[in-house]
Amino acid sequence: MLNTQYLVLNTYNLQLQKMTQQILDNLKISALNQMQIAAVQVADNRDVILLSPTGSGKTLAFLLPIVANLTKDSKLVQALIVVPSRELALQIEQVFKQMSTGYKVNCCYGGHSTKIERNNMVEPAAVLIGTPGRLAYHLRNNHLDTKDVKTLVLDEFDKALEFGFEADMAFIIGELAFLKKRILTSATQMEQIPTFTKVANPVEINFLKDQNNAPDLELRAVLSDPETKLEVLFSLVCKIGNRSTLIFCNHREAVDRISEILSKQNLVHGVFHGGMEQEDREKALLKFRNGSYRILITTDLASRGLDIPEIEYIIHYQLPHNEEAFLHRNGRTARMHAKGTSYLMLTEDESPSYIKTRIQYEELPAEDVLPETTSWETLYIAAGKKDKVNKIDIVGLLLRKGALKKEEVGLIEVQDYSSYVAVKRSKINTALNLIKGEKLKNKKVRIEISR
Repeated sequence: MLNTQYLVLNTYNLQLQKMTQQILDNLKISALNQMQIAAVQVADNRDVILLSPTGSGKTLAFLLPIVANLTKDSKLVQALIVVPSRELALQIEQVFKQMSTGYKVNCCYGGHSTKIERNNMVEPAAVLIGTPGRLAYHLRNNHLDTKDVKTLVLDEFDKALEFGFEADMAFIIGELAFLKKRILTSATQMEQIPTFTKVANPVEINFLKDQNNAPDLELRAVLSDPETKLEVLFSLVCKIGNRSTLIFCNHREAVDRISEILSKQNLVHGVFHGGMEQEDREKALLKFRNGSYRILITTDLASRGLDIPEIEYIIHYQLPHNEEAFLHRNGRTARMHAKGTSYLMLTEDESPSYIKTRIQYEELPAEDVLPETTSWETLYIAAGKKDKVNKIDIVGLLLRKGALKKEEVGLIEVQDYSSYVAVKRSKINTALNLIKGEKLKNKKVRIEISR
């Protein structure tokens, strides 16, 4: 049942209470946390500054008030969510879809076809999520009618400023003449809120120092010197085994160097950094989410705005430059009610100033044992939402024609013109041979193992 602290909210009538409970059931969440409760309690006409650590559930904290204010009467965009990265836009879209509210949601971002986005805007979604540059583009070209936009969210606002999106955000806000509510979120304390946001008399919800919200994170360290650092990293990866792990580096070159070492050992993994094509970045995250990869080597690009569940281990191959970066990296694990472990790779004379507690040093085994290969592999299907293909179609194909059992089919992600599905590695080749040449929606489509 819902926590009694928000069962009797003045801003929610009985119907909205039932809606909230149904959303929690759809997300398989038993109850909101204290920060989320505080966020949904704010009156509809008040602006909100929401400050809470990475991984504390800010997405749901602003999506619930949005849904509460949506109406079936409007056929236009009613809520706009501005985010600093494409990956964050896609993640929020996924969460909103999992809420199963009955309202449509769409994304727009750089690296994505403007033609597809314009076509989507012919029948606008109630909720539109986008990066500043792409949203500004659509507004400048009159692709977006904003007269029904009543709610604006500036998510990861501090990161958006850091990325230099101030001009685009100011333009977007200037185009929203009928706003009733602004929600600004950040994982760090800000000295002042820029005037271009037009935030007025906001309610500040600050959980940055809330101990009940503190992650259950254990810090450990391993010793290495520059000459043997890659070898020590490989030993640490072997010790961790087949568990979900993020390896953070400061530079792309280090990411590629580690990837080369792991590839020589036939250790399945993904890489993620700003030098990659957007399609390759999205594919790496997708495979990490569905378990095809258990290791992702990345720069700080993955330290914010990505909600990848069940990350158990963080490895700081290169130490972050400051405490803020350290906190954001660690925020990828121990999310919500989960536990996590963060490893620092240190030389004997290194002692980062942002480490306030004593760290336990860990001995590595004398002999490395390669982790088992992940049990999932990803199947690519050259058809998606624009081809009227959905998850039910894909499951039906794999079970009926591919002779797979339900438990041998994992996470399915359907995109505009393509789909990806996790299949048990031991069964994927057999299933692929059985479904080659089969049709989806009465049309032959290319199906292959994703590389």
